[in-house]
Amino acid sequence: MTVILVSAVALIDPDGRVLLAQRPPGKSMEGLWEFPGGKIEPGETPEAALIRELHEELGIDTWESCLAPLTFASHSYDDFHLLMPLFACRKWNGTPMSNEGQSLKWVRPNALKNYPMPPADIPLIPILRDWL
Repeated sequence: MTVILVSAVALIDPDGRVLLAQRPPGKSMEGLWEFPGGKIEPGETPEAALIRELHEELGIDTWESCLAPLTFASHSYDDFHLLMPLFACRKWNGTPMSNEGQSLKWVRPNALKNYPMPPADIPLIPILRDWL
């Protein structure tokens, strides 16, 4: 089974809310909410992938020193296995905007469970909620 490496981030605003992005129509698992991030390219570190993805997807810039490793997901889907480190980030430049047609929503940690998410993301919710 192919292992796919994806890096994700819990962007946390000054009010303690977490940014979720909704997968746009036409993508696998469309309509589900997830933590921003994306595939780690060959030769990239998870941190470098996140910095690139946040710039491309949300138009914001952050730094490796602002990405704190929090937890990870390891989940088998039908045709691949997903390994996804989740970082926490409280400092970035710019205002997150939807550059790829995805809906964005700032969500209180206790409300994360109310948003339908991919199976790999669901076990991350209690960890993130308890940490915040």
